[in-house]
Amino acid sequence: MFRVCVLVACLGAAVQAGVIGGGYGGYGQGHAVDYYAYPKYEFNYGVQDGHTGDHKSQHEVRDGDVVKGSYSLVEPDGTVRTVHYTADDHNGFNAVVSRSGHAVHPVQVAAPIAIGHGLHGY
Repeated sequence: MFRVCVLVACLGAAVQAGVIGGGYGGYGQGHAVDYYAYPKYEFNYGVQDGHTGDHKSQHEVRDGDVVKGSYSLVEPDGTVRTVHYTADDHNGFNAVVSRSGHAVHPVQVAAPIAIGHGLHGY
C-alpha cells in the first residue's frame, strides 16, 4: 500500500510541475520556420594542408529547386578528381567526373634478405 501511495504522490507532482522552457533548453519558445520560403544559398569550402597532403575544395549554389556545384580532391596517386554536379526536379541528380594530372605510383623496393652462415651463431 505504501508503494501505491508513493507512486500516486510522484505522479501528482509530475502533473503539477508543468513544462519548463518549451523543450528548447529553457530559452524562450524557439523560432518559427517558414517551410515555404524561397531556398537560395551559396557556399565555398577548401583545404590546402601541405603537412598532411590533404587538398580539396567544394563550391555549391542553390537557387530555388536547382542545385549546382563541384568538388575536387587529390587522389592517392597524385591525380586530381573533379566532380561537377547539378540537381533539379526535372533531371534529378547528374554528375560528371573528370581526372587531371598523371598518376604516380611509387616503386617499392624489397627489403634485403638476411642470410645466416650455418648454426654456429656468427
